[in-house]
Amino acid sequence: MIHVAVAVIKNPRQEVLVALRRPDSHQGGLWEFPGGKVEEGESVFTALQREIQEELDLSISAAFPFIKISHDYGDKRVLLDVWQVTEFGGTAIGREGQQILWLPPVDMQEQD
Repeated sequence: MIHVAVAVIKNPRQEVLVALRRPDSHQGGLWEFPGGKVEEGESVFTALQREIQEELDLSISAAFPFIKISHDYGDKRVLLDVWQVTEFGGTAIGREGQQILWLPPVDMQEQD
């Protein structure tokens, strides 16, 4: 099972940050909460900080565990370790070329 650290990041307007997965990746072309794989020996919080810095150029200073979700995609099993980010610095940019959006929670169901 692949352990994935996932961030729910809200801006001061209470919009949530989502990123578009690369077309050539697993579940490509779908919107997701940002994050990435937890490396062996790494804490989930450290993985969250590292992945968000690498992907979005944001530095997370505080977050708390929100929910854990196990999912079997058929070709891959994942444990999504979702954290609510409460403090971060910087301006989000798609450092890996991915499109990002800040969405009001009410509009999130309209995104695939």
